[in-house]
Amino acid sequence: MNNHYLTFTDEVRHALDNNLPIVALETTIISHGMPYPQNIQMAKEVEQIIRDNGAVPATIGFLDGKIKIGLNESELEEFATNKSVAKVSRRDLPHILASGKIGAATVAATMIGAELAGIEVFATGGIGGVHREGEVTWDVSADLTELASTNVAVVCAGCKSILDIGRTLEYLETQGVPVAGYQTSEFPSFFSRESGNPVDFRVDTPEEAAAMLHTKWNLGLKGGAVIANPVPQEAAMDFNEIEQVILRALDEAKANNITGKNVTPFLLDKVKQLTGGKSLETNIALVKHNAKVAAQIAVALKKQG
Repeated sequence: MNNHYLTFTDEVRHALDNNLPIVALETTIISHGMPYPQNIQMAKEVEQIIRDNGAVPATIGFLDGKIKIGLNESELEEFATNKSVAKVSRRDLPHILASGKIGAATVAATMIGAELAGIEVFATGGIGGVHREGEVTWDVSADLTELASTNVAVVCAGCKSILDIGRTLEYLETQGVPVAGYQTSEFPSFFSRESGNPVDFRVDTPEEAAAMLHTKWNLGLKGGAVIANPVPQEAAMDFNEIEQVILRALDEAKANNITGKNVTPFLLDKVKQLTGGKSLETNIALVKHNAKVAAQIAVALKKQG
């Protein structure tokens, strides 16, 4: 809490001082995951959903050499519109802070900021994972190793369906990261409610999820957990249909030699084009749903003591 790299909005500082439930939010989804103005609208709506469900939102980003825990309206606008915002994961943090550049926090970087601030629950769209053909390229998201070492629960709609879901789950299992399905026994695949892969176990209420997290950390078992929360039925896309779209997008990425941290933004944008914007609507719906569930879990976790 005394880390001099951290700065807080008044709302987040008040919540921390009074032991109120807080939900962390990332900025990569704003700067690299959605176009303007949908990104800023989504960011504001998600923050309000968290407030409406009894918790305080803390959107995390990097600005002027500081880890910002909570952003004011003009800062949110900056992340939504500035074209030179860097995408920041664990390895990039020292450079971004030392140089004072603006950087959007990925899942991994948001988890780091959240843990430094004492925030235990984080809502996002989908986590990163093992990329398709990852056994050849070794392209594995740092989100997975962060989940193994940082004590933050991540509420998400699974991993992004552009990834290799089976191998992602195998990696999480190796790292000892619990993957709980929220009101589901099947791991969701971001745009779709199904993937053909089971979760480790199912939790049906915020209290069940909170009890699992409380027990995990009380045991001294380091690392986070994935709370896999499927996209609402009315916004979900057909699994086989979206799979065909993803395969086309992957072929284009390969043809254009797009690699590393540029792959995910390229693929999400391409999928949006190929679905006529439907994937963006689904993305926004699932983020909102994750924010609601995360807030409820954060509230339940505070009651655990």
